[in-house]
Amino acid sequence: MMQTAVLALLFNAFVWGLSWWPFRQLDNLGLAALWSTSGIYGLSALVLLVSKPAALKVVLATPGLWALMLASGATNACFNWGVTVGEVVRVVLLFYLMPVWSLIGARWLLGEAISVNGLVQVLCAIAGASLVLWRPGMGLPLPSQLGDWLGLLGGMGFAFTNLLLKKHAASATAARALAMFLGGALLPAALALGLAPFGLVAGIPAFSWTWMLPLAMLTLAFVAANMALQFGAARLPARITALVMLSELVFAVLSAIALGGETLGLLTVIGALLILGATLWGLFDVKREGTSP
Repeated sequence: MMQTAVLALLFNAFVWGLSWWPFRQLDNLGLAALWSTSGIYGLSALVLLVSKPAALKVVLATPGLWALMLASGATNACFNWGVTVGEVVRVVLLFYLMPVWSLIGARWLLGEAISVNGLVQVLCAIAGASLVLWRPGMGLPLPSQLGDWLGLLGGMGFAFTNLLLKKHAASATAARALAMFLGGALLPAALALGLAPFGLVAGIPAFSWTWMLPLAMLTLAFVAANMALQFGAARLPARITALVMLSELVFAVLSAIALGGETLGLLTVIGALLILGATLWGLFDVKREGTSP
């Protein structure tokens, strides 16, 4: 059973790690990433509403779930848009700066103390990000592309999504899932509507089966990945789940090299190891403290 659970988590990581490619294909067909993200989560929310209609009342009556909706929407909007317009490797690595945002967010939302180990992990992650961002001739290693900023913001949204899930763990599972789906549908659509008049995002195209069929297939893939995640996470220790899910980073990097023609420089590799090391260190710290990551 454990092997099956691990395979389920690997499938989830595989779908997310390669998701940049279908989003780029849909973008080439005229459906920008923000619109396709909204469509995927809109369809998912509709299915959940049909099966669990009472969940909507819980979401509307729980302000904490509104924050979860915003964080989840920001995560999906930024990540999916980022890997469409930016370098996949850079966006994914910057997305995984979660130790930084988790430490800050846990202090703010959950009142958790900041340990010396936590500070060192943050410094390690920031050093890794600096190496990923640095280019010859530039000054401070700050984000220089839209994709870089979106990767950072997406990782921040993901860290706060996890913290809010923990904070509101007493809420019904269906209500939390619906809040996340609604956020993934509404926030990207709102961003697209706001940015389209300025030419930053293409307007929604006329309906066409050319993009509708791939969108439906991608939605099914995400639903299957979500079911695999729930199956695997329910049968494995939380620490093991988190470790296996880091394989998403590997799938994303390898697919970007194989399908996107991207390359890995030495500084990027060292930076990736520092970011990954900070994340793994945090996971093992949690294990020693006897809590779930």
